Amino acid sequence: MGLFDFFTQEIAIDLGTANTLIIYNDKVVVDEPSIVAMERGSGKYIAIGRQAQQMHGKTHEDIKTIRPLKDGVIADFQAAEAMIRGMIKMIKTKNTFFTPSMRMVICIPSGITEVEKRAVRDSAEHAGAKEVYLIHEPMAAAIGIGIDVEEPMGNMIIDIGGGTSEIAVIALGGIVCDKNIRIAGDEFTQDIEEYMRRQHNILIGERTAEMIKIEVGAALPELENPPEDYAVRGRDLLTGIPKEIHVSYKEIAHCLDKSISKIEEAILSALENTPPELSADIYRTGIYLAGGGSMLRGLDRRISMKTKLPVHVADDPLRAVARGTGIALKNIGKFQFLMGG
Repeated sequence: MGLFDFFTQEIAIDLGTANTLIIYNDKVVVDEPSIVAMERGSGKYIAIGRQAQQMHGKTHEDIKTIRPLKDGVIADFQAAEAMIRGMIKMIKTKNTFFTPSMRMVICIPSGITEVEKRAVRDSAEHAGAKEVYLIHEPMAAAIGIGIDVEEPMGNMIIDIGGGTSEIAVIALGGIVCDKNIRIAGDEFTQDIEEYMRRQHNILIGERTAEMIKIEVGAALPELENPPEDYAVRGRDLLTGIPKEIHVSYKEIAHCLDKSISKIEEAILSALENTPPELSADIYRTGIYLAGGGSMLRGLDRRISMKTKLPVHVADDPLRAVARGTGIALKNIGKFQFLMGG
């Protein structure tokens, strides 16, 4: 088998709405925003990932930036293919004489339809994969956090990504019940844009809203160690002149309240549908949070207050899913039953 391994390149991909991570040889080798920039005239893709992200919202009419994934699924085939291809090229391999055949494990949202699965598989195959395995995000997150998914023990995982929030109860290597809602990081960013326009009469772009979320984003109006107020620059809607204002975390907590309440409702709904024996386990083990959205200040406390259960945030929530996908790739024989071949 050793010789054939030399001809096979194994990579794990966390294909996210906001960021795409690639694991190769047990290391995260690519961690880039899921965005591409295209020249309108020629249809050529001129930038991928971070480079394209810097162009986002600043392009002239000859260039357009595309986010190929929406709500966790592929919305633009060609752009997704170009992005996967470009990101695979970023992996520096020792082999330069020939292109090895690729085996990929890609994680997908748990509420994905067969058609959407097909889209992921086709894009990966067009990008050069010979074998494609798909694994559900909550399962990958659980493996990444370090939970033994094959145990007869119930664990609740909440993965708040860019496009979707996945809530799943896992036991015996399978998803017992899950809830998938399309309210996550992107929705928070839109809420912030909307709030700035309505409350402060200032027009800001997606990137600025994202920065506000990172710098002063909060789920509770009272925090133990609050962040400093953040200076926001944008266009005044009344005068049309650029201006600067300062926003506090309390304002952002207020503007994100509605979206977070919807996530809380989904968590309660998933808990309602959990079989009683697994509910007893969850009472003991608590809830695990993963994904970039779980880094929102005070979110763990808010969910804990709502559910009256202990809530644990993964060590590196942004990479938990990617790590789990990498582990599944390494132990493909063991986790074969979790993946569609």
